[in-house]
Amino acid sequence: MKTKNQFYLVALLVASSLMLGCSSDDPTPENDGELITDVTLTFLELDENSDPVGVAFDFTASDPEGIETGATPTVESVILEKGKTYQMTIELYNSIENEDITEEISEESDEHQFYFLGSAFVGTPVLTYAYDDEGGIKLGLKGIVTVNEDPAAATATMRIILRHDLDKNFTGADNPNFSNYVQAGGETDLDITFPLVIE
Repeated sequence: MKTKNQFYLVALLVASSLMLGCSSDDPTPENDGELITDVTLTFLELDENSDPVGVAFDFTASDPEGIETGATPTVESVILEKGKTYQMTIELYNSIENEDITEEISEESDEHQFYFLGSAFVGTPVLTYAYDDEGGIKLGLKGIVTVNEDPAAATATMRIILRHDLDKNFTGADNPNFSNYVQAGGETDLDITFPLVIE
C-alpha cells in the first residue's frame, strides 16, 4: 500500500513538473499587426477641377527588418510645391513575406485608419489633408493634400500613423489630423515620419 501511494506521489510530481515546464515555454502571444518594410507615397498634381496634371512621382521609406521593428529606416524627403493640390496614395509592402499589405488594409478598412500629424499638419500647418478613399470611407490609402499658398515654413515633418482595431466611431476619430488618436483604442501598425520640403 505504501509503495502504491509513493507511485501516485511520484506520478503527480512528474505531471506537475511537465505542466509547469509547458507553461513556461509557451510562446508569447503574437502581435497580429501588419509587418511593413516599405512605404511608398505617390503624389499626382490636381488642377482646380480636380483633374490630374503631369506625371505621378514617389517618395519611399524602407527598412528590411520592418519599419516598426528595424533600427534605422531609410526615409526620403517629400518635396512639394506651394499652392499645389495633390492626390496622395499610400502603398505598403512586406518584403520579408513578399506580401502586398495595401490590399489587406483595403479589405480590412473597417479595422484600419491612417492619421497625418507632424508639423506639416498640426500647430501652424503647411499642408491640409482630406480622406478620398473609394466609397467615402475614412481610411487614408488615398487622400487629397493641399500645400498652403504662403506656408509659414519651407520645411516640416509629415508623420504618418496607421492604426488597427480602433473604434472608428470614437469622437474625433474621423479627423485625419486627430492628435489624440490613441484614445480611440487599437494598436499602431506604422508610425513613420517623412521630412517635408516645400518649394
